[in-house]
Amino acid sequence: IATKECQLKDPMDLFHSGQVVKICAPMVRYSKLAFRTLVRKYSCDLCYTPMIVAADFVRSAKARDSEFTTNKGDHPLIVQFAAKEAQVLCDAARIVCPFADGIDLNCGCPQRWAMAEGYGACLINKPELVQDMVRHVRNQIDKPRFSVSIKIRIHEDLKRTVDLCQKAEATGVSWITVHGRSVEERHQPVHYDAIKIIKQSMSIPIVANGDIKTLRDAEKVHHLTGADGVMVARGLLANPAMFAGYEETPLKCIQDWVDIALELGTPFTCFHHHLMYMMERITSKQEKKVFNVLSSTSAVLDYLNDHYGV
Repeated sequence: IATKECQLKDPMDLFHSGQVVKICAPMVRYSKLAFRTLVRKYSCDLCYTPMIVAADFVRSAKARDSEFTTNKGDHPLIVQFAAKEAQVLCDAARIVCPFADGIDLNCGCPQRWAMAEGYGACLINKPELVQDMVRHVRNQIDKPRFSVSIKIRIHEDLKRTVDLCQKAEATGVSWITVHGRSVEERHQPVHYDAIKIIKQSMSIPIVANGDIKTLRDAEKVHHLTGADGVMVARGLLANPAMFAGYEETPLKCIQDWVDIALELGTPFTCFHHHLMYMMERITSKQEKKVFNVLSSTSAVLDYLNDHYGV
């Protein structure tokens, strides 16, 4: 954990600001410190770490060092955990508590490995276990401004989702992020109507997630659902400046990514992948063929300089 204790912000203040809260989703491999630093420069209000398996994090110092790095400017920050035992989640929360502003329990990951381990989306069918985990963290972390949130998918029978959310609210969850698809759905349209019904059934903040690609989409989803915040994953990968209202990635943002990644020592593969996503819409097929097979930082820097003056 490469940081001193830092000035922590209360993420709940964001939800009381009267503005739609703009959130960078937890993304495996991608929502790491360098990328969080970039999106914060472009009007992102709140960032999540990638999902971290709590049991590994608690057990292994090596896992802690590789999975969680932060710094003074990286706030407000939510650390997302995969967990299925209350005490393990508490132990993980206690470790990150001095450096983060809250934790989130993943109840939405549909990947087979996660479900097989009892993590992620299978928790939406275990509301009592979710309650138990939230209650434990609430009781054991004596930091009143530390948030405890959950991120879920929806059931085919929405009454079950509303019941889960109300049970979580009763145990002191700070807010709930709803990805408006069921576990089986991948690329089907998002059920914004379901998010609206959940929002109307709750008094804590609700964050809408799924298929938000532009600031206009974010505003549209806010109006459709009444959600207090919007969480974006792929839309931000393609355009880290989208929350600032840019329709496609501006060159300034590409320059900022290069500067941040070099300063923080981002590994080449990650550095390169982010650029591929960011430049997807602004490069031709031919250019992609060349750019996507570059294999060193210096080759990428030369290419950006020659083609874009970056």
